[in-house]
Amino acid sequence: MAEEKPQISNGNSDDTFERDLEEMLEDGPNVNEASSTVLGGTPNRMTSSYPGSGSSYGSHYNHDMNESHLSRSYTMPPATSNVPLSSNSHSNGDFVPKSTITQTASSKFETIKEWSMNTYKCTRQFLSERLGKGSKTIDLEMEAQIEALRDTQRKYSRILQLARAMTNHFYHVVQTQRAMGDTFSDLSQKSPELQEEFTTNAESQRALVKNGETLLGALNFFTSSVNTLCNKTMEDTLLTVRQYEVARLEYDAYRTDVDFLSQSQKDSSSVAKLDECRRKFDEHKLKFERLRGDVNIKLKFLEENKVKVMHKQLLLFHNAISAYFSGNEAALDSTLKQFNISLKRPNAEKPSWIEQ
Repeated sequence: MAEEKPQISNGNSDDTFERDLEEMLEDGPNVNEASSTVLGGTPNRMTSSYPGSGSSYGSHYNHDMNESHLSRSYTMPPATSNVPLSSNSHSNGDFVPKSTITQTASSKFETIKEWSMNTYKCTRQFLSERLGKGSKTIDLEMEAQIEALRDTQRKYSRILQLARAMTNHFYHVVQTQRAMGDTFSDLSQKSPELQEEFTTNAESQRALVKNGETLLGALNFFTSSVNTLCNKTMEDTLLTVRQYEVARLEYDAYRTDVDFLSQSQKDSSSVAKLDECRRKFDEHKLKFERLRGDVNIKLKFLEENKVKVMHKQLLLFHNAISAYFSGNEAALDSTLKQFNISLKRPNAEKPSWIEQ
């Protein structure tokens, strides 16, 4: 059996390695500086020369670490690396503080919360009114005026529908009369034995077409004016009325909450809720009173405007229809001149830009 040789540790080599390691740690870069370099995005190679030796200490140390299986390589990610951006930065690289993101999210949450509470209160108030359990603020005079306006709009819409149908049918009558006049004129040239009769009928149809176009101009003016009054002027007032009704519902909803909290037990939380509810109630009260004033003003001006417009349009409609069917061409033309209605004849020249 061969004699085993005892292993002798080289103390001098271990001391040298420990001394080199201590000097490397002392001469190496500071950890804070390395951290700032990484955050700055400018990679720097951490190489330093070992004092007292002619070779680079980095290569010497890496050689020793490779032998002891302790070497590791650290590389910075390239500039085009797909590193996910932080939630605090935009895609264009602008930095957004976390406080700003938090404030934005909090503001949106508060807005949604306030909208949800307002919707819940209004829905509860609406259902309680429908079921006859809740109180409702009513202005009897204004409610009567609003109902009369809605009824007037429905009746005026019916007049507009009938006037459009009449205009459409009469337009086809005029087109048929024009076609008959052209046919009579053509036959008068090809039938010498009936030339006089065909010519007379052609002229009468042309006269009817001319007067029919004049009446169509009056009917179109009538329907356009009634359409503006019904679907624009009245609708604008009814839009304000709908806003007023929503404000009234909110006002009653918060009024009910104030009455309920005023009768409940008083503690710190209920007092805070009551103060907050009173503050919102005051806001909706101001909005409700402002819209009620707007509705009153618009209803008053609408009534005056409706009387003026319909007086003029009904007079135009009567005079134009009467003059046409009585065959009074002069009265029909004077009616259009009276209301400043200009006709666009099919064969008329286009007016210059100065005349327009």
